Amino acid sequence: MIRNYRDLTRWEMERVDKEETIVLIPLGALEQHGNQAPLGTDDIIAEAMVKEIEKALEAEGETDFPMLVFPVIPVGLSTEHKNFCGSVTFRPDTYYHMLYDISVSLAHHGFKKLAFLVCHGGNAPIVQVLSRELRSELGISPFILSAGAFGHPDVLATVSEGNIWDFHGGEMETSMVMAVDESLVKLELSEAGIPAAFEHNEALKPYGNVSIGWVSEDWRTKDGKPIGIGGDPAGAAASKGRIILETSAKVLIPGLKEIRKWKG
Repeated sequence: MIRNYRDLTRWEMERVDKEETIVLIPLGALEQHGNQAPLGTDDIIAEAMVKEIEKALEAEGETDFPMLVFPVIPVGLSTEHKNFCGSVTFRPDTYYHMLYDISVSLAHHGFKKLAFLVCHGGNAPIVQVLSRELRSELGISPFILSAGAFGHPDVLATVSEGNIWDFHGGEMETSMVMAVDESLVKLELSEAGIPAAFEHNEALKPYGNVSIGWVSEDWRTKDGKPIGIGGDPAGAAASKGRIILETSAKVLIPGLKEIRKWKG
């Protein structure tokens, strides 16, 4: 049965099967997503993904899935966005230790399976290190789930023709927010962003085999203004966002089922 961690009383929590129950920890961020999308885009996506995961599990008959949903952690590692107004970030060591302390508390009460739902890519490197350290130090099983199936054919099909750089704050993420609440998006203010410093490179890219830790200023409009997003959000739509959210949840279900069976 999927329940919210914070809704349980102490008496109820004492009776949870800690060996089998998965604690899902959604990791959001508070950072700029261009002119058009809200600062809390990743938090909004995190909350929506939890609902979609629950629906996807129920659609497969998993009505008694053993999972507790931890409150969304609303601030993450957003160093790359800190120079854009409204962005808030932890330092890497602060973020690591905050997640570490939460994990230690959960392990102290007997939980063995944690699943970090990464809804902001900048959080991923810290979570990858944390997962290994927690396994080594505490003997628990910390899993990592990605909240966006951005490479899935059904998701790629939502991207407008010619929008080749869609990335942070672009058409896909903006669509996901619109699927939750269209009033939060100011699409008329949107501007497209391209990785100007890398655009004509053959090998050195903002991601790939040869890369550098990119910052928002690397992504600029055609006239050279730092915009901090990748791609053109102009084609975003709630209908596209629903496809992306539903698909992203569905691809996680096989992994969640295997996490339930995990005895490591």
